[in-house]
Amino acid sequence: QVPLVESGGGLVQTGGSLRLSCAASGPTFSTYNMGWFRQAPGKEREFVAGIAWAGGSMYYADSVKGRFTISRDNAIITVYLQMNNLKPEDTAVYYCAADPTRIMVMDYWGQGTQVTVSS
Repeated sequence: QVPLVESGGGLVQTGGSLRLSCAASGPTFSTYNMGWFRQAPGKEREFVAGIAWAGGSMYYADSVKGRFTISRDNAIITVYLQMNNLKPEDTAVYYCAADPTRIMVMDYWGQGTQVTVSS
């Protein structure tokens, strides 16, 4: 069973918005930090945003600050990534991730969802 399942990717025009969702299976993840990473073709996977389970502190890559918002609903163990003012350089496979202690490096991964921003 895949522990993290993403949804919400798709094709959008420059300046558009998308909201990604990630549902975690199992109560363990309710106390895990969760986050989003992305990998564009020919590039390494990079951190996008993270949210701590305790206190809900949020962290963002400089490239998405002011445009992306991460949030979580611990009652249903789901994390969201609201992406606004999308740019072609945001095109990538977006991965949901979780970790018991870390934010920018995580151990548990979803299978990814494609986001394509057309110019």
